[in-house]
Amino acid sequence: MEFNGYLLSLRLKQENLPNGYPFNIPCLKSFEKLDFHPNVTFFTGENGVGKSTLIEAIAVSLGFNAEGGSKNFNFTSKATHSELHHYLTISKSFRKPKDGFFLRGESFYNVASEIDKLDEEPSFGPKLIESYGGVSLHEQSHGQSFWSLFMNRFGGSGVYILDEPESALSATKQIAMLSKLDNLIDKNAQFIITTHSPILLAYPNATIYEMADGKITKVKYEESEIYRVYKSFLDHPKRILDNLFSSNT
Repeated sequence: MEFNGYLLSLRLKQENLPNGYPFNIPCLKSFEKLDFHPNVTFFTGENGVGKSTLIEAIAVSLGFNAEGGSKNFNFTSKATHSELHHYLTISKSFRKPKDGFFLRGESFYNVASEIDKLDEEPSFGPKLIESYGGVSLHEQSHGQSFWSLFMNRFGGSGVYILDEPESALSATKQIAMLSKLDNLIDKNAQFIITTHSPILLAYPNATIYEMADGKITKVKYEESEIYRVYKSFLDHPKRILDNLFSSNT
């Protein structure tokens, strides 16, 4: 219970912010300081508010490859990450993580390809894929490869940055992921996650930041837009669908 995380807070250097992307996204130029939860920090909000851009910048600031993977991955398929990481300052505790990984769904294919490529090179040690379950991630479905990553590669005592990990997971697997999160947190893991999933967002010991209306605001689970929209729909699906379809006539 004494573990208090590796990352403490995030600051945006407000001085001389350039014009254009990504600083033309209101949420990404309006905050000054965000505190990280020692267990899980969530970022949620509508498409286009800058969630993935922010979490990418955090990962790059920490030394992760912009396309994903561990800090040992240095491949580049196409350099498309923003300059936001140059304007961030991350405060850290005295604790040093022993592990870490940056997962971004849109380029996970490239990470899987890099693992296969590295394993084709001569080596005196075990193949890299052994840390991911022993089966090429390309020989599994998208969801299976994500699940292999969670179950095999993450070992605790590290910082794990996940960009919408639910994108490849069924609802059942998302529920199972909550158990895996809790298990890794017991092993001194710290997570930063962007998500649209009301299931993942329900993890009880976490900080939730909602990005909306040009601001980044800390909210409770029941106050989040994701929770309210899903609850409203599941409580009254017929009424909502009737209202929705009647507007098309």
